[in-house]
Amino acid sequence: MTITELRYRPGPIDPAALARLRTTDDAGRPCAGHVDPEGGAPLRCCLRRSRAGESIALVAYAPLRRWAAERGASPGAYDEQGPVFIHAEECGGPAAGAVGYPFARPGVLRTLRRYDAGGRIVGGRLLEVPEDDTRGFDVALDEAFADPAVVQVHVRAVEYGCLLFTVDRPTT
Repeated sequence: MTITELRYRPGPIDPAALARLRTTDDAGRPCAGHVDPEGGAPLRCCLRRSRAGESIALVAYAPLRRWAAERGASPGAYDEQGPVFIHAEECGGPAAGAVGYPFARPGVLRTLRRYDAGGRIVGGRLLEVPEDDTRGFDVALDEAFADPAVVQVHVRAVEYGCLLFTVDRPTT
């Protein structure tokens, strides 16, 4: 099942935000790219793992801050920043035909944090990704969006707490 066929659309970091992060990250540090010798870093710009030899950067990213600023919301204490890997140079975003939810591997733990229109956390869920990872994410996201207050879900890695991708409430 390709990303465009999924029930919910996983969102990468917005291209305009990526352009700024490739200069200065959300902690005010300059972006410092490096060659990834082994590959495997979860890239939030294109929602895939890096390949050996690619130029990537680890930057501080404040997803809720940027989202709230676009909407005039005030997340208050929920405004946090964390580490994310991105390509050090423009990459074009997720590939057409990408398959399934990104970074979904049976057995890994993911946290799904639910946010309201004001940028506040209104719930969350721990998900151990099942063998049928697409169905597992669909069920967890159905549950999240059953609450009419939820407008966005952040999917995070439990091990490091970093954002993997976002999912906005479907408009249909």
